[in-house]
Parts: sequence; C-alpha cells; structure tokens
Amino acid sequence: MEILVSPSPEAACLRAARIVARLVRAQPHAVLALPTGTTPRGIYAELVRQHREEGLSFAGVTGFNLDEYVGLTPEHPRSFRRALQEALYQHVDLPAAQAHAPEATAPDLTEAGRRYEDRIAAAGGLDLALLGVGRDGHIAFNEPTSSLGSRTRAKTLADETRAANQPSFGAEPVPRHALTMGIATILSARRCVLVALGAAKADAVARLVEGPLTAMVPASALQLHPHATVIADEAAAARLAYRTYYDTVAAAKPAAQRED
Repeated sequence: MEILVSPSPEAACLRAARIVARLVRAQPHAVLALPTGTTPRGIYAELVRQHREEGLSFAGVTGFNLDEYVGLTPEHPRSFRRALQEALYQHVDLPAAQAHAPEATAPDLTEAGRRYEDRIAAAGGLDLALLGVGRDGHIAFNEPTSSLGSRTRAKTLADETRAANQPSFGAEPVPRHALTMGIATILSARRCVLVALGAAKADAVARLVEGPLTAMVPASALQLHPHATVIADEAAAARLAYRTYYDTVAAAKPAAQRED
C-alpha cells in the first residue's frame, strides 16, 4: 500500500485528480468507480478544469457510482447519481449512456446487484476505484462487519453513517438502506485510490493502513490490493505511527513512478 501525505485538503485532491487524469489520458476507455460526498468535490473540480483548459476528454470513459440510496430515483435531489452528474458528468464530455449507477428502485435488489456486477464485467472491469472512507472505516456503503468477499448488494446503514449524511437531507430522513459495490468488487479494480481529508478521518486512516486486516474496518481490505494508494492531508494522517517512513518512501520514488 502506498501512503502519500499532502500538506492540505486542496493538495490531496489535486494529487488524486492527477492520478485519475493520467489514467484517462493513457487509457481513453478507462472504467472508473466513482464516489460522491464532500471528499471528492475538489477532485472533480480539478478534473473539470483539466477538461476545459487542458483538453482532458472523458468521451471514452465509463463511470460507475460506488453506491446509491435504496428508494431514490436517479433524478432525486439527494441521489448519488444526481450528485455525480452535477459535480462531474454535466461538465465533461462523458456520454450519458456510459454513466451507470445501481438500480436502487428495483423491486428485486439482489438481482439489481447482480446486473450491476454484470455491467461492470461487460465494460471490461474497473480500471480504477476512487474511494473515500467513513469515520468507522467503511468504504462505499460497506459498513463494519461487511464480508470482505462481498459483491454489489443491499446494505443496512449504521446510525452513525446516516447521522453523518443527515445534513445533505435537511429535514428529510436519510434512507435506511443502500445498494453498494461490495468489498470484493472494489478490490477487483486494477487500482484503488482512497482519499481522506480532515482530523475526523485520522483514526480511520491509521486503522486501515496500520491496523489488522478486519471486517470491522472494511477499508483495511485495501491491504490485500497490489496497487492501492492512500492520499491523506496532514490532519487525516496525524495518527500514522510510521508517517516518517511513508514520507521517505514517497520522496525516494524513481522519477518514472512519480505521478505529480
């Protein structure tokens, strides 16, 4: 696992955006798993800037939302599909037919999960999974105790997760369930990039990087991935015991391996 510490949230987002942009330029038909929420906003803003000012094209890219609230249509103002549309898709040249989200209103959610897995496979598999992490260590909506071998399926959300997302819903209750890529789905990506910002994520970052591999910290499954990168700002990296070593490794990378 590669650990990269950036001096600020803005620098961390810029670093992550450069990794995504480099992949898209090298593989114009890249398949991406994409998150929503506050963490990736700066990443998407930089990708939009590069599209407008540097000619970065998403015309051949296929995007898959990591998750979606059960019961919300793609047009719902609080749906993750709409959030990604507003943050990224509507500002770049990615065709609508190449933007996918879990069918969270399907009558059979188990079958909807299978169809989503089939769509990912038909696209050639995930080239990159861009991830955030919850305070309890969840990735996508894989809450603690989620199976490390899980695939796309419905999950019941923890009260803490719903409380963290409540500000986005105002007086409207946060849905109790979500349809989410599983941990095994995420690990199937050829590369994983997890971005963590702020002091509230410091414990989760330390546990996913340096703690034991455990279903109680779903993000710790990234320890199994052959090409996983964790990008944290200073506040999110504050509890890493081996911080000095990670900085040494990053500084000593050969020029050919540097991405920023």
